[in-house]
Amino acid sequence: MPDPFPANTVRTQSAYRGRFAPSPTGPLHMGSVVAALASFLDARKAAGTWLVRMEDLDPPREVAGAASDILRTLERLHLFWDEAVVYQSHRTQAYAEALATLETRGLLYPCRCSRLQLAGQTIYPGTCRQQPGSAERGAAIRCLTPATTFAFTDRLQSRYQQQLDIEVGDFIVLRKDQCFAYQLAVVVDDGWQAITDVVRGCDLLDSTPRQLFLQQQLALPTPRYMHIPVIINSAGQKLGKQQFARAVDTSNTSTVLWTALHYLQQAPDAQLQHEHPSVILEWAVQHWQPDKLQGSRQIREQL
Repeated sequence: MPDPFPANTVRTQSAYRGRFAPSPTGPLHMGSVVAALASFLDARKAAGTWLVRMEDLDPPREVAGAASDILRTLERLHLFWDEAVVYQSHRTQAYAEALATLETRGLLYPCRCSRLQLAGQTIYPGTCRQQPGSAERGAAIRCLTPATTFAFTDRLQSRYQQQLDIEVGDFIVLRKDQCFAYQLAVVVDDGWQAITDVVRGCDLLDSTPRQLFLQQQLALPTPRYMHIPVIINSAGQKLGKQQFARAVDTSNTSTVLWTALHYLQQAPDAQLQHEHPSVILEWAVQHWQPDKLQGSRQIREQL
């Protein structure tokens, strides 16, 4: 359906609005189900709105059919969203407008550094930093970072802060292949959708100060954040598609939900795993206690 809001219109914030934003790079695994469930429960406990946004801005990594597969899996788990699914690939005009705003503020410059040149460097050394310039073929666009500390209080992880210039460095907002970077797109879309609460994995905790900075520069509101622990495998790696995490078995959705609640430390009764998903979710909303995850950043995978 056509969207009645112009690309960068920020909708009026009111009650709780949360979202789950998967990337269609493969089917949902248990780690992503845990993140979706935590976001869903937090929204429903607050009698709020829960949205699904498809982060399909990285075509080289995307898997054909993955987006529809993710949505089918959520439906089988009875994690039903409240508004039309937003596809970031349809929102590129909004990101271009945000990029133009940053350029007018003198915050952008082209970067021609290759991966080989930057190998082994975790913080960009400012090799291409110069007076603000326009995009050029074969160059990425970086955003200048200030010598300022950006801090926030996470609902689970307490106070978190970074001085962007020395802990992160100038970061990419438009890649060399002309794909918009995650940091820019997520900030623009959270503002546009009037997201009040972001519930996501701890692997994104250190991205948040960059997003606070962009929110400030683009005059967008800052949501509350809750970063839940991520599931790690026996090698200590975050459970994910790159580690060949198994797709969840939707032939028994009740067991999947019960297991996800167990990972979230919600102590579901053993009998619940034999109930219909709707019954499990009703119990889970009533008993949702995210504080049980306080301060925890990792949970080991249970095989």
